[in-house]
Amino acid sequence: MSRPLSVAVAGLGTVGAGLIKLLRDNAEIVAARAGRPITVTAVSARDRTRDRGVELGGLRWYEDPVALADDPAVDVVVELIGGSEGPAKALAHAAIKAGKPLVTANKALIAVHGTELAAEAEAAGVPLAFEAAVAGGIPVIKALREGLAGNNISRVAGILNGTCNYILTTMRERGREFAEVLHEAQKLGYAEADPSFDIDGVDAAHKLAILAAIAFGRPVAFDAVHVEGIRRISALDIAFANELGYRIKLLGIARRINGGISARVHPCMVPEKLPIARVDGVFNAVVAEGDFVGRLMLEGRGAGAGPTASAVAADLIDIARGRSAPVWGASSGALTQIPSMPMSEHLGAYYLRLMVVDRAGVIADITAILRDYNVSVESMLQRGRSPGEAVPLVLITHETRESAMTEALARIAALNSVVEQPTMIRIEAA
Repeated sequence: MSRPLSVAVAGLGTVGAGLIKLLRDNAEIVAARAGRPITVTAVSARDRTRDRGVELGGLRWYEDPVALADDPAVDVVVELIGGSEGPAKALAHAAIKAGKPLVTANKALIAVHGTELAAEAEAAGVPLAFEAAVAGGIPVIKALREGLAGNNISRVAGILNGTCNYILTTMRERGREFAEVLHEAQKLGYAEADPSFDIDGVDAAHKLAILAAIAFGRPVAFDAVHVEGIRRISALDIAFANELGYRIKLLGIARRINGGISARVHPCMVPEKLPIARVDGVFNAVVAEGDFVGRLMLEGRGAGAGPTASAVAADLIDIARGRSAPVWGASSGALTQIPSMPMSEHLGAYYLRLMVVDRAGVIADITAILRDYNVSVESMLQRGRSPGEAVPLVLITHETRESAMTEALARIAALNSVVEQPTMIRIEAA
C-alpha cells in the first residue's frame, strides 16, 4: 500500500470534527477503497481550547488557514471555513496556486467564485472537488456529472435546504405559524441564530446554481437565479394547500426553456402524489431528468456532521485513487454560453390567496383584472361568510405567464376591498 495521503483541514466546526472522526473510525475501509491510508496531519481553527469531541494532539496547528497551502507535508487541502469571501476564498486560491488538490463543502464559495476557481484548477492540473457543497451526504454531484454523463439533462430540481423543509413540514403537521416554528428550529439547532440565508432561499440558490452548471455544462451563474424564501408562508396557506391536494415545498428548479436556462428558488405547491412532496423534515431530495435515463430522484440528509463528512471523504478517496473529472463535467473551453431566462418568462399555474372584504362585487372586480391580463381561473375557493369583514379567497389559475400575473396582482393589491398583500405561490405539477 502507498504512503498515506496527508490532509490539512481548515475549519474545525461540526463538519471538520466529523471528518476527522470518520477518517479515524473508518480508517481500514477508507484505506482499502482509497488504495492508501488517508490521515489528517494539519489543521487550522480560531480557538485551540474548544472541545470538539475529537483528539487533536499531534496535529500541526496553524493560526492562519492560508498557511496550510504552504505546508510541504500536506498533499490535499480541505476547506470547511464557509463563506464566499475572506479566509475561505484566500485559502482556495492559495491551495490551487501551490498545486494541491482542494476539497470544499462551501456552496457559497463555489456558487460565487466557482468559474474562476475551476479555471485556475484546470490550468494548474489539480482537482477541485465539492461533493459536500450540495445536499450533504447525497452524492448528487457525482450522479449528475459522471453517472448521467451520457444524457442531455432537461431539468434538475430539488429540496435543497433542510431548515426550510423542517419548518414547512412542522407547520403542516402541527398547524403552527412560521415564526413559532422557526424559533423552535433554532432551539433544536436546525436553524442558525441568523437564519436569513436559509429562510430567504439564498442557501438553496447557491446549491441550485452549482447543480445547473453541472447539469447544463455552462459556467456557474448564481446571479441569474431568481430567489424567494418562505417568510410569507402562513398556516392558512398550508391548510388550503392540504385541502387542494398539495404540499408546500421550497424548491430549486433549473430547466432548459426556449434555448435558455431558467433557474429559480421559491415556495411551490406540489401535488401530494409526487415523491418529492413526501420528503419531509430535514431531508433533502434532488430530481434529475435525462433524455435516456428518464427521471430519477436521490433523497437523504442534506446537512450535519456525518452526511457532510461522508461526502468530503468520498472526494478524498477519489483524489487518493487519482480519479478526477472536469469541475463542470467538461473542460472550460467546452462549456456552453447558453443564456439565462428571466423569471418574467416563466409559464405555469398559480395559487392566489387574497384577504378581501366580504361584500358584493369583490369577486367580479378581481376576475375582471385577471381577464384584462389573460389570466384564466381554473377554480375558486371561499369558506364561510362574514359580511363587512375580511375573509380569505383562494384562486387557482390555468397556466399563464409570470409577467402577466405580476402585473395583475399589482392591480388587485390596490383594490380597496383587498386588505393585505396577496399571497402568490407557483404550482409545480411535475
